[in-house]
Amino acid sequence: MAVLMPVNQTRIAIKVTPNAGRSQVVDFSNGEWRIKIGAPPDKGKANKELIIFLSKFLGLRKDNIEILTGDKSHHKIVAITGLSQDEITKKLSGGN
Repeated sequence: MAVLMPVNQTRIAIKVTPNAGRSQVVDFSNGEWRIKIGAPPDKGKANKELIIFLSKFLGLRKDNIEILTGDKSHHKIVAITGLSQDEITKKLSGGN
């Protein structure tokens, strides 16, 4: 019988600004990644767009990214599976 190993999951704090002209990583400030999203905060559209944006930006599948808290807030905690904190920081900082 196979034993499932713990999954490499990293949590990051994000401050989302919806209704932006385009989706982009702005910077890291006060312990949060500031990310602009082009979608409006209507019926979860901005949250869906955030997951799509992060998956493309980080090179991961969408199901590797989950919003844990802040579903209806600008401030979110997001779980990312498959990358370490250092890898995520490097990619979000533009060091792909």
